[in-house]
Amino acid sequence: MRITSTSCICPVLVCLCFVQRCYGAAHHGSIKVTRNQTKHIEGETEVHHRPKRGWVWNQFFVLEEHMGPDPQYVGKLHSNSDKGDGSVKYILTGEGAGTIFIIDDTTGDIHSTKSLDREQKTHYVLHAQAIDRRTNKPLEPESEFIIKVQDINDNAPKFTDGPYIVTVPEMSEMGTSVLQVTATDADDPTYGNSARVVYSILQGQPYFSVDPKTGVIRTALHNMDREAREHYSVVIQAKDMAGQVGGLSGSTTVNITLTDVNDNPPRFPQKHYQLYVPESAQVGSAVGKIKANDADTGSNADMKYTIINGDGSGVFSISTDKETREGILSLKKPLNYEKKKSYTLNIEGANTHVDFRFSHLGPFKDVTMLKIIVGDVDEPPLFTMPSYVMEVYENAKIGTPVGTVTARDPDAANSLVRYFIDHNTEEDRYFTIDASTGTIKTAKIFDREETPWYNITVAASEIDNPGLVSHVPVGVRILDVNDNPPELARDYDVVVCENTKPGQVIQTITATDKDNTANGARFHFSLDEGLSLNPNFTLRNNEDNTASILTRRRRYSRTTQDIYYLPVLISDGGVPPLSSSSTLTIRVCACERDGRVRTCHAEAFLSSAGLSTGALIAILLCIVILLAIVVLFITLRRSKKEPLIISEEDVRENVVTYDDEGGGEEDTEAFDITALRNPSAAEELKYRRDVRPEVKPLSRHHPSSSLDSIDVQEFIKQRLAEADLDPSVPPYDSLQTYAYEGHRSEAGSISSLDSATTHSDQDYNYLGDWGPEFKKLAELYGEIEPERTT
Repeated sequence: MRITSTSCICPVLVCLCFVQRCYGAAHHGSIKVTRNQTKHIEGETEVHHRPKRGWVWNQFFVLEEHMGPDPQYVGKLHSNSDKGDGSVKYILTGEGAGTIFIIDDTTGDIHSTKSLDREQKTHYVLHAQAIDRRTNKPLEPESEFIIKVQDINDNAPKFTDGPYIVTVPEMSEMGTSVLQVTATDADDPTYGNSARVVYSILQGQPYFSVDPKTGVIRTALHNMDREAREHYSVVIQAKDMAGQVGGLSGSTTVNITLTDVNDNPPRFPQKHYQLYVPESAQVGSAVGKIKANDADTGSNADMKYTIINGDGSGVFSISTDKETREGILSLKKPLNYEKKKSYTLNIEGANTHVDFRFSHLGPFKDVTMLKIIVGDVDEPPLFTMPSYVMEVYENAKIGTPVGTVTARDPDAANSLVRYFIDHNTEEDRYFTIDASTGTIKTAKIFDREETPWYNITVAASEIDNPGLVSHVPVGVRILDVNDNPPELARDYDVVVCENTKPGQVIQTITATDKDNTANGARFHFSLDEGLSLNPNFTLRNNEDNTASILTRRRRYSRTTQDIYYLPVLISDGGVPPLSSSSTLTIRVCACERDGRVRTCHAEAFLSSAGLSTGALIAILLCIVILLAIVVLFITLRRSKKEPLIISEEDVRENVVTYDDEGGGEEDTEAFDITALRNPSAAEELKYRRDVRPEVKPLSRHHPSSSLDSIDVQEFIKQRLAEADLDPSVPPYDSLQTYAYEGHRSEAGSISSLDSATTHSDQDYNYLGDWGPEFKKLAELYGEIEPERTT
């Protein structure tokens, strides 16, 4: 099968096609396919013969982007078996067969039905075969061939990374590389000049240039100044076909910014400046600003201001504001218009970062002169000292002078000054001040031990202008006087061992004093002189504000005395000296040989006898049981005794001694008068158990109902008769007292409460008729001579 192509367009291809056709027609122009020869001779098998093939031109070419009305002819397939009678059928398979590429199955002509794009697909692989139309059997093996899409210049160069933003330092040398740009062309770089790109500059001359082959952009001028022009827009073009006419092109923009270098020195706009500052300006405050201009930016424009000379260099200072790059002028010392009215300063502004490549453009600093005018203002009074410290003794009387503050008007008018204390705190109320002289006095009695220091604020204002006020702090120190006696530093627990020796130190004591060291640091210790000489202990003053307690005996016994008390007298060294007395408690304890305390408790006595803890507990338990038995026995014995008076309702409450008149009517503690006020309560008369009465009382013969109707006086008479005859009552010479006297007693009250103030003419001779029980009363109030017995 012969494959023929007519797609030779360019001269090279035309030559190649001509050589192909001539060479193929003369030598290998066809692939001869002979039929297989089959002989049916008897006794012989079928013999197969391999068909002969000629040289095959296996590549077709088709132009991309074909826009004609008819399909584009690609080539022709032809088999040597084709006799031109239409018996051979050509079949085309593979990529694009039947859709993009179609074949005439009779003639073998191949056409392209669609416009192809080489940038999408560069070639197609297809298979061709010739078959017998009658038998549908292949006439020769299947052949593979390639259809290449031939490139045309249909793609312009493109800058994939644009637009570009780039910087280059100002004042750079000519030819300094700025950026390299690259354009890509989708056409075939191996075929013709379709993808051969050339660069050129369309905009940005004469400042920049571009290399036509590499696309490197460079500066084209010397000393490009950022301060003159900072931004540039450069347009670069890329054109294919090596820049020839008809080539396609693309462009991009490169934005170039010149970066700053320190090529401009700072300059003050003026050589002379003038500033007004009032004398009332506060020290440390900003009083003015000054600035030197610098055309550079960033760190290249950083500046430092200094005062290089002038008569105000010690009064003013200057610093630099990092943000605004201004010089801030501040006040170091207070101004006084009356002393100096103006100052002159020479101020220098210099760059902090200098590029030595541009030192020939310098110097990178500038100097200007600043004149400062001091303004006169009405100032508040000025104290002679910034602060005052005064002293006063504690316990000083109210109104004691502490000190004096002084202020004056600094202005030329020299107005009078008035003083007062700002009562902002409680401490300010403890002092008063003379408004004219400034003398401070006490307003209370101070105690140094309570508050040793006071801080107050004194203010001064002009009488003519009270709004101008100045203040000064005043510290008042309270001085100490010896008004606190010394005391022991702590409560001492003094122990003396039983086996101690005479002269042995058992305790060292110290003292404290609330007064300061001038009045309380030198202490003297001694025993109380008002007491007799202590035979057990003595005290030694160590002359270093301490004292030692020493023993005076060889042995001490806890069984004899386990606690001693030692009074100690402590005096200080103040003027006048003060003293106090304290008592030390000394315990006697059992100690080891090395002096360690073993025990100080009472149970140690039994322990020394060799008794164990269990034995001690048993002994104590027995003692408790015995005590309980004794208490129980005494209680039982007492419960068997009958009281003399059986019932609380018995009218005989107790026995009053002969020489005791009692408390009169108000003496109700010795007896109960309830029985007389309620006679029925005496119906049941109880007798003593230890005495058997021989005579029954008369009240037994009367029923209880008759008692309610008996008069009280009659009731008493009956009880008197019973008392005279009853042997179980108290002795016959005892006195029975009753609280109820009746309604018509002729004797009246026998109370002695008013006997001291009143005199009665009552006749008491009838008392002698009442019986032996009232004999003593008759002797006291009547005229009967008492019987005397020998």
